[in-house]
Amino acid sequence: MGPEKIAKIAVAALEDIKGRDIVAFNVKKMTALFDKVIIASGDSNRQVRALAHNVCEEIKKAGGHVHGMEGAQTGEWVLVDLGAVVVHVMQPAIRQYYNLEEIWGAPPKRPARKTAARKTPGRATA
Repeated sequence: MGPEKIAKIAVAALEDIKGRDIVAFNVKKMTALFDKVIIASGDSNRQVRALAHNVCEEIKKAGGHVHGMEGAQTGEWVLVDLGAVVVHVMQPAIRQYYNLEEIWGAPPKRPARKTAARKTPGRATA
């Protein structure tokens, strides 16, 4: 099963349990470890755990393999390793604090640089 299909199943599983603010990033050019990162929010420890478990169940139903899951004990931030796809399910405060979108997302746009007119030494300006 390819990364696109895995990501599609994972996003659908998150949507089924009312995951919020779901974003997916193609990070193939940024790292050789995985191809996609998916980030979603859940409102409570219980919902974060339920979202992560639903992702695992749906991937397994589709014949995929779950390599591991970390953080389910506390339920503040659960990482699901699907091989080519990594899913982060977080509570909003944790998500805002770590701001993974800034790390994995598109680089911020820089404002155009303004160049100041150079003064030539020894020349008087009127």
